[in-house]
Amino acid sequence: MVAAGLVLAALASALHVYIFVLESVLWTAPRTRATFGTSAEEAGATKELAFNQGFYNLFLAIVTAVGIVAVIIGATAVGSALIFAGAGSMLLAALVLLLSSPDKARAAITQGTLPLLAVVLLALGLAL
Repeated sequence: MVAAGLVLAALASALHVYIFVLESVLWTAPRTRATFGTSAEEAGATKELAFNQGFYNLFLAIVTAVGIVAVIIGATAVGSALIFAGAGSMLLAALVLLLSSPDKARAAITQGTLPLLAVVLLALGLAL
């Protein structure tokens, strides 16, 4: 189960790197605006906020990825703590999105499913 948790954590990290690219690099691009449901004017007005938020997603991905590497090289306690911190924060951010903007439930579920599964499987794998 630990291995499955690591794979899901890696997928969650990859997804959050992709979200970083959308928010911090491609925020005003037509396809990104369509993904987030923003107009050109809204995207222009929120570009700085999205840029900053994108880096939060990148940092969570990095913390999780470092945790994965740590577990793989045998530093299980440190690595697991980093994965729980990174993927757990991804999961909680998705929960905040779901609760604060129910109309964005699809995005919240997309953002939170992989981290949820990663945290659950890693916890079960470590407990057994």
